[in-house]
Amino acid sequence: MPPFPSARPSAPPLSPDSWGTAATPIAFVQAIVQACERAGLDPTALLHQAQIAPDDAKNPAARVTAWQFERLSGLAMQTLDDEALGWFNRRLPWGSYGMLARASISAPDLLLAVARWCRHHALIADDITLTLSVQDGTAEIAIAEHRDLGSLREFCLVSVLRNIHGLACWFIDSRIPLQGAQFPFAAPAHQAAYDVLFSGPTRFAAGPAALRFDARYLQLPLQRDEAALRQMLERALPLTVLQYRRDRLLVQRVRQALAADPGAPHSAEALALRLHLSPRTLHRQLKDEGASLQALKDEVRRERAVALLHRTDRPIKQVAHEAGFTNDKSFIRAFRGWTGQSPAEFRRSARAPA
Repeated sequence: MPPFPSARPSAPPLSPDSWGTAATPIAFVQAIVQACERAGLDPTALLHQAQIAPDDAKNPAARVTAWQFERLSGLAMQTLDDEALGWFNRRLPWGSYGMLARASISAPDLLLAVARWCRHHALIADDITLTLSVQDGTAEIAIAEHRDLGSLREFCLVSVLRNIHGLACWFIDSRIPLQGAQFPFAAPAHQAAYDVLFSGPTRFAAGPAALRFDARYLQLPLQRDEAALRQMLERALPLTVLQYRRDRLLVQRVRQALAADPGAPHSAEALALRLHLSPRTLHRQLKDEGASLQALKDEVRRERAVALLHRTDRPIKQVAHEAGFTNDKSFIRAFRGWTGQSPAEFRRSARAPA
């Protein structure tokens, strides 16, 4: 789904080989074909320009690459002069979503930027309403439908949520891993594609359409300015497949996961699964942030051990276990490396009168 449908047609096209394997379900291509036909436009020429065989567009089992889909989307938006591709009662002329991005770019943080986007979206399309809410540390962006979106419903809801998620990531120059997404329609035949479209678990037949993520991302300042926005809009569509190496909250998220159960072994595989990453990606992104999993484990264990030694009279062996060590000898050795003292010496000196 194109997160920024206002990419300019003059942008030089990328190579068809540069955007990975065929993973986009043909159902979304068929939705664009349907939008063209509704407008009285023969989509055959657009399909050829996107290197999609017309017969493939009729095959429900077919897939297209990200490049093919984004190429077709951009051509159709330009030709129809409708960045919504027929979703709404009225067209969204070329540049509409770029205008929304410009209205949000001056926000001091992501919270206000997303809130502005949701509010201003209602000014250009009254068929749906986007809302941002925060509860118990989780942010949710939800879509309320005000009319029957018909056969383009799935394409519309998926696209709008991909739009705002892609924009939010770009604003703060960071991955925003999703805790989950949900849609009010039944699981489609191509539901496996949702594992690629949305990180985290996806639920179907559960309305309204929404996605959820850690609310701490909303507090991050925007990393972009007007000049960056102009440059981005020159080739906005490829952002749909841009994989951000940086996750500006990853260190905090890993530390939080470790602290939630300091006694657990916390293998890279288990943590990566919990954070919806691969173990290799987890290690690489921590390195990008100047951290390592082992160093974070040591930090959390040290903080836990110090707190227990300060505040309780639990035996050293029990402190070692609750701090995540298999035996007290390895704990004492590690604690000396951290503080230069044994746990018992640290406890005595911490409680001695000043």
